[in-house]
Amino acid sequence: MADDKTEKVKELMHQLEKIRNIAIAAHIDHGKTTFSDNLLAGAGMMSEELAGKQLVLDFHEDERTRGITIDAANVSMVHNFEGQDYLINLIDTPGHVDFGGDVTRAMRAVDGCIVLVCASEGVMPQTETVVRQALRERVKPVLFINKVDRLIREVKLTPEQMQEKFVKIINQVNELIKQLAPEEFKEKWQVSVQDGSVAFGSAVHNWALSFSFMKKQGISFKDIIEGYQEGGEKYKELAKKAPLHRVILDMVIKHIPNPKQAQKYRIPKIWHGDVESEEGKALINCDEKGKMAFVCTKIVVDKHAGEIAAGRLFSGKLKQGDEVYMNLAKKRARLQQVFIYKGAKRIQIDEVVAGNIIGLGGLKGIYAGETISSEPIEPFEAIKHIFEPVVTKSIEAKTPADLPKLIEVLKQVAKEDPSIVVEINEETGENLISGMGELHLEIIENRIRTEKGLDVTTSSPIVVYNETVVQESKAFEGRSPNKHNQFFIKVEPLEEEVYEAIKAGEIKEGRIKKKDEALATKLRELGIGGDEIRQYRDVYKGNVFLDKTRGEVHIGEVIELILDAFEQVCDRGPLAREPCMKMKVSLVDIKLHEDAIHRGPAQVYPAVRDALYAAMKDGKACLLEPVQIHQIEAPLKFMSELTKLITSKRGQLLDVKQDEIVTIRAKIPVAEMLGWSNDLRSATEGRGVSSLVDQKFERVPSEMQEEIIKKIRQRKGLAENQ
Repeated sequence: MADDKTEKVKELMHQLEKIRNIAIAAHIDHGKTTFSDNLLAGAGMMSEELAGKQLVLDFHEDERTRGITIDAANVSMVHNFEGQDYLINLIDTPGHVDFGGDVTRAMRAVDGCIVLVCASEGVMPQTETVVRQALRERVKPVLFINKVDRLIREVKLTPEQMQEKFVKIINQVNELIKQLAPEEFKEKWQVSVQDGSVAFGSAVHNWALSFSFMKKQGISFKDIIEGYQEGGEKYKELAKKAPLHRVILDMVIKHIPNPKQAQKYRIPKIWHGDVESEEGKALINCDEKGKMAFVCTKIVVDKHAGEIAAGRLFSGKLKQGDEVYMNLAKKRARLQQVFIYKGAKRIQIDEVVAGNIIGLGGLKGIYAGETISSEPIEPFEAIKHIFEPVVTKSIEAKTPADLPKLIEVLKQVAKEDPSIVVEINEETGENLISGMGELHLEIIENRIRTEKGLDVTTSSPIVVYNETVVQESKAFEGRSPNKHNQFFIKVEPLEEEVYEAIKAGEIKEGRIKKKDEALATKLRELGIGGDEIRQYRDVYKGNVFLDKTRGEVHIGEVIELILDAFEQVCDRGPLAREPCMKMKVSLVDIKLHEDAIHRGPAQVYPAVRDALYAAMKDGKACLLEPVQIHQIEAPLKFMSELTKLITSKRGQLLDVKQDEIVTIRAKIPVAEMLGWSNDLRSATEGRGVSSLVDQKFERVPSEMQEEIIKKIRQRKGLAENQ
């Protein structure tokens, strides 16, 4: 970034109404990174000849070799609109479903999102997922229909046919917004050609058009078609007449809210503190004079600068040397550097104010999702990805001497990509990494070898199962080892509506310490009675804990220990020590020793665990396996091959549409999907594509359960009989 550009960025950072924070999101291979390159070239940050070839925001070696974006990348740039300069903070996000966690985290930092859709492929399953991720964080979408040149040159559509195609895409996107947006935005956020919130063009040829731009410049769609039909390189002139960056960034400035406008409706959704408090008002008003609050959305580990925390400053200001408080880590730290972004490069600045996307250096021990403030405050809502990790591998260092380094590297990896779950088992010496799919884990392994310089070996992929109960149990007694305390616990399946609300983030996870009005309102909406609502004490990983005891004087002193033990069981169930889900656990009675010394952790934990394990067995504990719903597309002649492939993998056909191509929606257990892309390739001669639509957990067929439990227990070195 040239010095004058940096100076301009610094100046604009203080003018809230001139800031736009945006992300680019789309299905894989719809052209996002080429699109970002052209926006950067237009803003004078790279040469126009290199745009689309340089892939400036794909700065990891593996992103370039594979031709996909794996990490979200940030950049700040200046754009002139109607004679005034604006600051655009842009995040380019991955399209492949295995890296969707990065999209979820990026959405926390931005107020608007350019949804990019390929003109010939239309709205794909991953488009739906990114729109859902944006709307869940109250991020306003605008639409860019890319690869229009393909419709003219390859598919050779007439203007009327092209219009039909565009209308279909716009209607599909609007339908998604109607379905997924919060009530007050279902109509307000609809995209339309007339108001200029839809643009179309070709990122690879660097041109774009919107209704308002066509009117202003006197360009018609006919000019575009002629540009391609006259042969030669005439279409190259389009990039000068209707440059992509100008049309798109004009649309962004016009239709995406500035931070001050956006935080008014975003903060109540993503922060559950008191909005009438001093810090609440500062957040709602994006007040640079208010108390400081920053949310970290991504960690990058730099060899020279250490851990860099990228994220959004929602209120207050930050400067080098400030002392800050990390609310989740519960510790203070001194800020060493403040950065703004230019893709892989960072530019150090002295001070930054609310409303900007920035990087912070020197905060040891920080994780993505951390809330940083000047004084302790209610942390921001946890950033939850739509899909959970379902594939695991065990990982070891090739040389035993490298074990300490491996532990260090795994902790680093978990920071850089929070959708990877790392489990370091000190007792068995087994280290596990869980990710969204095989590709996700392959990329992580590759980076450990190439970027972290550590030679590792991994096991073949293992599927993550879950445990639950299918019926209500009796109340079971758990006695403490000293026989002085008794806990009576029962368990039953959690109501489906409550579980879905937890999964959708409408019910926040965590312990419930004080009267929580938002929780009570939501539970009432779901038909839960007033008495039961008052008994809610903990929501943990899709399970809930209720305290149904009455009149026990000392319960306040042991409730935290009881909840610890409940969470331990949720992490490792009785059947195969796999995580539990969809359970409603109730403490129905309790008898405690008068003296506090006789009811410490060593007494409470085993008693509660024993009672809960016994209740789960009585409630017919069973295994749940992850199943994925995939949309598979291939030429019509491969239909019978595809059907055979799906059935051979214990799959079910949900929907089949036939046109020139066949589109199948199928539900397949993840355990059968290892090696899926190779199988699909050979069944369709490389012409089939598959996209993940949804993921859920379903009961393992009863005839297979025992065998699976046995295998998992053997793998974990547990005794065969629980």
